[in-house]
Formats: sequence, C-alpha cells, structure tokens
Amino acid sequence: MLKGRHLIDSQDFTVEELDQIFELAENIMEKPEDFIHLCDGKLLGTLFFEPSTRTRLSFESAMLRLGGKIVGFSEPSSSSVTKGENLADTIRTVAAYTDIITMRHPKEGAPKYSSLYCDVPLINAGDGGHQHPTQTLTDLLTIKVAKGEIANLTIGLCGDLKFGRTVHSLVKAMSRYANIKFILISPQELQIPEYIKSEILDKKSIEYVEVERLEEVMDQLDILYMTRVQKERFFNEADYIRLKDSYILNNDKLKSAKEELIILHPLPRVNEISMEVDNDPRAWYFKQAKYGMFVRMALICKLLGVK
Repeated sequence: MLKGRHLIDSQDFTVEELDQIFELAENIMEKPEDFIHLCDGKLLGTLFFEPSTRTRLSFESAMLRLGGKIVGFSEPSSSSVTKGENLADTIRTVAAYTDIITMRHPKEGAPKYSSLYCDVPLINAGDGGHQHPTQTLTDLLTIKVAKGEIANLTIGLCGDLKFGRTVHSLVKAMSRYANIKFILISPQELQIPEYIKSEILDKKSIEYVEVERLEEVMDQLDILYMTRVQKERFFNEADYIRLKDSYILNNDKLKSAKEELIILHPLPRVNEISMEVDNDPRAWYFKQAKYGMFVRMALICKLLGVK
C-alpha cells in the first residue's frame, strides 16, 4: 500500500511496489483520457529550491493531466526562505495547504529531513548529488518498455559518475534485478563514489568494470546511459573546463553498437550527445522524458490513494 508514503530514496519502495507504479503508468500511456479527473480537487505543492525546468514541468504536467492543481515556487528567491524561514516551518506550512508535495533542494538530505515535518506525501525531486528517485522511476519504466524486462542487461553509465545523482539512484535500483552488469565509463576524476561500489555493487556481488574509453566497450552494451558533466557541482572551474567534453557521443562512435541498443540521458544535455544522434532509432532520451511524466502521474495517484 503506497497511500500516504514519502518517496525519498530510490529504494524506499519494493520491486513489487515499483511494478504496481509501472503497470499504472503503462495503463495511463495507453488510455490517458480515462485518468483526466482522477485528482480533481487535489493540490500539488512544488517546492524547488534549485532550478529544474524539466523535473518541475514534468510534475506540474502530471498533476494537471490528472485534473489536479499546482501551487509552489521555482526558486528560493521567491519564497520566505529569503526572510530567514527555516525548512521545517516551510514544509509544515505548505503541507497544511496541499495534498502532496514535491521538493528539489541543493543540499543532500534536505528532503529526508523535511519528511520528518510533513504529514502529506513528500516526493524527493532531487537533493544535491545524492538521489533523484523519480528520474530512476523514469529510467526503469523506459527500460521496461524498450526491453520488455529490467533484467539480464549490460548497462554502460558514461560521464560524470561522481556527482551524477541519477546514476547513483539508478545503480541502487537496478542492482535489485537479476543478472545486471554495469560498465562504468568515466575519467578517473569523475569515477563513481567508493560507497556505491562497496555498499551496493560489492555487497550484492553485482558484476561491474570501470573503464575510461567508451569506444572499447560500446559493442557490449544493451543500454548506454549518458550523463552531463555538471558545472554546478564543481568547486574549481578549471577542473570543469578540463573535463566537460570528456565524452561526446556521435554516429561514428555508434558504428560498433548493437542494433537493439537504447541510448538514455536524464537531460538536459550540453555537448555529450551530438544532435546527429537524435535521428538514430536507438536514441530514446526524448521518449524517456515523456515517460517521466506518465510515471509521475502514476506515482501521484498511488501516494494519494486515488488509484
């Protein structure tokens, strides 16, 4: 039963509960007109302490397509945070006005802390370099639609694996499925954190390798998950400039890839995928963005207990 629950970490729900969300999302995708009044009279609070055009609009579109309404802010400068209000008071107040809240915050752990003061469902829409569980739901649904199952796959994660919260969440989530192999592709400076390897991959005996060159593993991949090198996560601009174009996927690099490969990206992209790749049928990242709205519709329904 998901009604009334928070979603803070990608592992807060069991695999069976995730399957319920994916099943509902696929039903919505198939016949969206059947769901347009499911959240009539319900209000979603969107608290975005950090800019995020896609995630915020995806949540807002999801609620509006279910018949609900939206209140909130898209940056902290338009909230009472500028007057010195603490986070707990902000959450208590917004929870009194709304039925469900989604929150993006630059500080890791802020949504977890906020959930202690929130008596309506709180959804983590991304906290620092830590977690992004609804992007993970989006990624898993896309993989399920494309591949028919979330198992028996080799997934290459390429780019900024150090600060990439979508990567951290996805590794955690996919490690719960059978026969998954990870190929971690990054410069040494942007390798995935040690705690992800020791506490998840090693602990669960998940097969993985770390490499620096995408070309040497391209032909092994069922999924290629490209990520942006995030300027906002660097403390030193010189390091960002040196590393920002470490990987640029183009048609030439895809020559050795499998025909059934799918290319994912959480978006926004900068230079890491050339626009010439957009016309390749293996490019799934814009479909992935659309599936994100449908899976958020399903999540909102489940947490509100309306379906």
